[in-house]
Amino acid sequence: MTEHLRLNGVYWGLTALHLLGHPDALPRDETIKFVLSCQNSDGGFGAAPGHDSHMLYTTSAIQILATVDALSDLQSSSNGGRARVGQCMYLLSAKLHYTDSIVISSLQNKDTGTFAGDGWGESDTRFLFCAFIALSILDLMHLIDVEKAVSHIQACANFDGGFGLTPGAESHAGQIYTCVGALSIAKRLDLIDRDRLGAWLSERQLANGGLNGRPEKLVDVCYSWWVLSSLAMIGKLHWIDSAKLSAFILRCQASNVTDF
Repeated sequence: MTEHLRLNGVYWGLTALHLLGHPDALPRDETIKFVLSCQNSDGGFGAAPGHDSHMLYTTSAIQILATVDALSDLQSSSNGGRARVGQCMYLLSAKLHYTDSIVISSLQNKDTGTFAGDGWGESDTRFLFCAFIALSILDLMHLIDVEKAVSHIQACANFDGGFGLTPGAESHAGQIYTCVGALSIAKRLDLIDRDRLGAWLSERQLANGGLNGRPEKLVDVCYSWWVLSSLAMIGKLHWIDSAKLSAFILRCQASNVTDF
């Protein structure tokens, strides 16, 4: 039933199916139909039909449509095409206030370079990275101030080589992924101390082979993605024991899927 679907879940499921060599396991026409049903009149996308627009779900929608080669369907949607999603519909001051319109470039704070997730104003590097992903896919990066956004990422850098949620926040593997990913899209990986960051990321691997998100935390299979993606982008993937990590991930696999 579509009321139980969420755009984020569709994106991750679709990506997994492609990696497993089953890109057609989800019916393409139904997938496109569901994605477009989540688009609102402001051009953005909600988690599901009838939900408010948000940066996270708008990015997932664009990623899904790009994966199934359906960006042309976005162009012909009743709520507008690429420009409608990407262009600035209203200006945000240094203090963000709620508004009834959400499109990607409009959620950038023109003074700080940061991005909010929606009109309510919460901002961090996750939303900045999502904006970069979506606008780069739509070929609309010129709508935002990339230089200011990059400067904000630099302000989130820490002495250990990592990046935090906001300036002054502790380094975290998930936030490192968003910052490194955004710098990769902006072609500014030269700003990263690769050896220092690579060392911090490789130290996330514990004796059981798994990875954690920050020091003194338990391992979690999700960090296999966040940490490895960042290591790959800075050319340090070989700094962890891939065999031990693979063994850890396989130990986390459910033996009986009916348990869920």
